[in-house]
Amino acid sequence: MTRYGLRARVITLTLAPTLIIGLLLSAFFSFNRYHDLELQVYNSGLNIIEPLAIASEEGLKNNSRESVRRIISYAHRKNSKFVRSIAVFDYNHELFVTSNFHPNFESLTYPKQEAIPLLGNSTLSDNTLIMRAPVIAESGLIATNRGKENTPALGYVAVELDLSSLRLQQYQEVFSAVLVLLIGLGLSAVFAYRLMYDVTRPISHMKNMVDRIRRGHLDVRIEGKMHGELDSLKNGINAMAVSLSEYHVEMQHSIDQATSDLRETLEQLEIQNVELDIAKKRAQEAARVKSEFLANMSHELRTPLNGVIGFTRQMLKTKLTNSQTDYLNTIEKSATNLLNIINDILDFSKLEAGKLALESIPFDFQESLEEVVSLQATSAHEKGLELTLKIDPKIPAGLVGDSLRIQQVLTNLVGNSIKFTEHGNIDISVEMRSQKEDVVELQFMVRDTGIGISERQQAQLFQAFSQADASISRRYGGTGLGLVITQKLVSQMGGEISLTSRLHQGSTFWFTLRLHSTDMPVTEMVDTDSLKQRSLLLVEPNMQAASVTQQQLVQAGLVVTYRSALPEDAEQFDYVLLNLAPNREHETSAVEQQVEHALRCAPHVVVGVPSTALALSDDLIQSYPIHCITKPLSRKRLLQTLSANQDNLPVIEPEVIVQDETLPLTVMAVDDNPANLKLISALLQERVERVITCTNGLDAVKQAQERHFDIILMDIQMPHMDGVTACEEIKKTQLNANTPVIAVTAHAMSGERDRLLKAGMDDYLTKPIEEHVLQQVLMHWSPQTTDAQIEKLDLSAQPDPFEPTASTTATHSNMIIDWQAALKQSANKQDLAKDMLQMLVDSIPEVVDVVDNALEEESIDTELLIHHVHKLHGSSSYCGVPRLKTVCATIEKALRSGTQIEDLEPELLELQDEMEKVVASAQPYLKKS
Repeated sequence: MTRYGLRARVITLTLAPTLIIGLLLSAFFSFNRYHDLELQVYNSGLNIIEPLAIASEEGLKNNSRESVRRIISYAHRKNSKFVRSIAVFDYNHELFVTSNFHPNFESLTYPKQEAIPLLGNSTLSDNTLIMRAPVIAESGLIATNRGKENTPALGYVAVELDLSSLRLQQYQEVFSAVLVLLIGLGLSAVFAYRLMYDVTRPISHMKNMVDRIRRGHLDVRIEGKMHGELDSLKNGINAMAVSLSEYHVEMQHSIDQATSDLRETLEQLEIQNVELDIAKKRAQEAARVKSEFLANMSHELRTPLNGVIGFTRQMLKTKLTNSQTDYLNTIEKSATNLLNIINDILDFSKLEAGKLALESIPFDFQESLEEVVSLQATSAHEKGLELTLKIDPKIPAGLVGDSLRIQQVLTNLVGNSIKFTEHGNIDISVEMRSQKEDVVELQFMVRDTGIGISERQQAQLFQAFSQADASISRRYGGTGLGLVITQKLVSQMGGEISLTSRLHQGSTFWFTLRLHSTDMPVTEMVDTDSLKQRSLLLVEPNMQAASVTQQQLVQAGLVVTYRSALPEDAEQFDYVLLNLAPNREHETSAVEQQVEHALRCAPHVVVGVPSTALALSDDLIQSYPIHCITKPLSRKRLLQTLSANQDNLPVIEPEVIVQDETLPLTVMAVDDNPANLKLISALLQERVERVITCTNGLDAVKQAQERHFDIILMDIQMPHMDGVTACEEIKKTQLNANTPVIAVTAHAMSGERDRLLKAGMDDYLTKPIEEHVLQQVLMHWSPQTTDAQIEKLDLSAQPDPFEPTASTTATHSNMIIDWQAALKQSANKQDLAKDMLQMLVDSIPEVVDVVDNALEEESIDTELLIHHVHKLHGSSSYCGVPRLKTVCATIEKALRSGTQIEDLEPELLELQDEMEKVVASAQPYLKKS
């Protein structure tokens, strides 16, 4: 409420009733008085005119004007205050006599066309009242001589009354009423002001005192004599002030006590901080000692494991049985996984701090998952469980992420499923939920037909040291930490994990991840051209496993016929894939009968053997011309096995590619590797008119300053001047400022293409160069090519169309020298293939020296080693040496990702061994005529 709120209320509530009542009373009495005065005048007029009408009868009868005049003159004089004029008219409306001259007697008369009314009437006009009364003859009717009807009226009397005095009196009455109203309001205002003064002044005073108390002046009190409720209010406020004062004193005492206690507490905290600082230093020292211990122990454990891995790989190169090879592969994979786990011990402090570093490197997605399935297969097959892996074909082959962590998560989930499943299937599937640019969202699902989990028990799964049922640990073992670690790993990789399960109906664990795709070749692709349109009979008793295998075979181009058992009739096929179920103890005689039946159906038989029946595999291979592979079937290994068996099959003629005529182009090829340069030059000479070669970037820039080129093929890693710098200098020359420069490199790391295009390159080619790819590039960038001849593609907006394809069949990937692949990469020119192989053999001694120095010296230049390995990798891409190429690619990728040289000791030893084998195996091919 405002300062004047109470005053306004008092005035309003006091004056409003007085004003309303005064207005009503004044209006009522003024209205009544107004009409009473008018009625009084009207009655006075009647009292005048009615006697005159009676007295004028005889005068009108006798036509005595004088007698009538005396009568009306006397009446006029007697009432002269408000009578203006009195006139008597005869029955013809003619003036008979008048008491006073009137300027307009017509206003006093009735209309002449009408008869005289027998009753009197009055007319009001402004301040004038005209009253008329007929003069009635009592003796009867009087006939007129004008032919009018007989009437009893002899005439009529008209009196004009002046109402000015009446109006004045009325106004006086109204004025008096208003004056009385105003006097009443004035008196009410005086009383209201007095009331306001007596009420609001004490209240204002009390308000000021309360405000002072609010500001802290607790010693003030309200003084003065007050009445009624105001006095009670005064006493209440004074009592409140006393209470506040007492409370303030008590509070101040409490504050002083609390301050004293706080000083004591701060002194204790200071002592505790000193103790904590000492404890912190001790803990840091203990952490340092622990880290040194972990580092030393990790190194001591890693050294023998490197020996295990290295010698296992060396043993795999010797002649072994199929079961020995599988055993050694399992040992090598297990030792590698153990080595990775030991390396993670060095990050133990980061794990405790929640800073576990995740890798982001390219890896082969399918091969990584198949490795998990292969390691878990033995456990599943020992329990008679079928283990399958189904991967969405839309998922890119190469992804970027932490493959070890993905394998760890999947291994944990699959291991749990195997542990809690007694019969049925363990089905692993990966689907692509979405893809935006180079980011793919994947959903992993692990389904089992095990004991299932109730809804109440599911809430305990992701808690540390807990299992769905406390009794389960007794039966199945385990600490209950697996799913907790799995959940944290998935969460740290940006995904989510959950499950759906019902008791005794199996469980499905699923998790999602977002990974980047890569154009970098992460593994050698399997050439399935030789398998297209080949017929295959798939025999698989398990429906789920058959569906997965059939999908892989159909994608490779095979015509697949599925049966759950071998058909009785010997229908002919190119291949028979006979898979044995893991839930049976296979008798050798029964399996041999199936194999013999299968050989009658096809010339080539492949038997899928459970991982627990490898001895059976060796017996079958020794007894029959078949191949055996271990279940679950690896897609790559299965296709390699089928591709290697092409004997006794109808020959499918390859599609003949008709070469176009030589293009009128001048092309410069730049490469520091003589083998690569010779091959590129040979391929170009068949397609363009003129080819200029350079071995480094400086020579290329000089050539570009002297002549114009239509296209330039530029290697990236070269001495003296790299390809990117050379491209920038060439673009500055006048002759070749607009010449397209195509990057040619074997360094197919993720993002390399985008980096080179941003650096100024016009396009990108990866080694080894395929003939059709080179022809497409020449046609695309030829200045003579028009849109009418060939559709020019917007390569900058499309995925890399020049990804390297498999230059040799995957079947021969274990061969030291694959001469067919070498011929294919050399455009089927034997002499060129020999020259390429000879150049490779000549360059090996230099690489051998560098590798020896890397193994013997601790301070070797890593860049020098990368340079020579990269150069050897490029040379091996064109010479049909798949094993040497694979080892070079593995070492180069590891070195570029920051791996230390001492950690690559097994791979470097393997590289030395492969180079010796290539030199020894190359001699028969170089001596061929």
